[in-house]
Amino acid sequence: MSTYFLEFTLQSDAIFARGDGVAGLVDVEVQHDVYGFPYLAGRSLKGLLVQECADILDSLAQVGVDTQRWEKAAARLFGESGNRESLLAIGDATFPEDLRQAVAHEIESKKISPEQVLDSLTTVRRQTAMERSGVPKTHTLRSARAIVRETPFRAELQFVGETNDDDLALLAVCVRALRRAGSNRNRGFGRLEDVRLIGAHQQDITRIWSERFFEEVKA
Repeated sequence: MSTYFLEFTLQSDAIFARGDGVAGLVDVEVQHDVYGFPYLAGRSLKGLLVQECADILDSLAQVGVDTQRWEKAAARLFGESGNRESLLAIGDATFPEDLRQAVAHEIESKKISPEQVLDSLTTVRRQTAMERSGVPKTHTLRSARAIVRETPFRAELQFVGETNDDDLALLAVCVRALRRAGSNRNRGFGRLEDVRLIGAHQQDITRIWSERFFEEVKA
């Protein structure tokens, strides 16, 4: 088993929604752990990478590239339709572990609360639907908690079997293509920057492996 990491920073506020709200506070709440740290679920992150992979393979097919080789790599990485067993296990994208441990100690010492942690890392955004005339529609005001920009995240990626160069090359180019996450992406939320694939020795391997993908496609 080999371990890699996917890191990114929020370029804009992001809504990693958990599917419900908090009565009297927000209509849409973000996913957060017991310490108040927001996170992006591994399942959601995998879905984003799968979509980027599909878009990349579709683009290659449209320009006449034989994608059979890369479809096999995609199936190994993410699983096939109807069978999601795959080499790659993706953990939740969370805050750096050293920061989490330091804050957890403060919470356990009763110096701060999880609610304070969540409030310090998020903001509440309010939106309402508009009539064509520009007048707000009645009873459409909704509030959503958003994670503030410049917040860093890190997810653990574990390969549960043997990988080859094609697997790493395809994964790297999918990571490099990842630019948005969360809800309301069409309204400017969830833009990502500095998205990187980190190797076993903590080095950034995104460009090395993604460029190998481009070289193989051109060959």
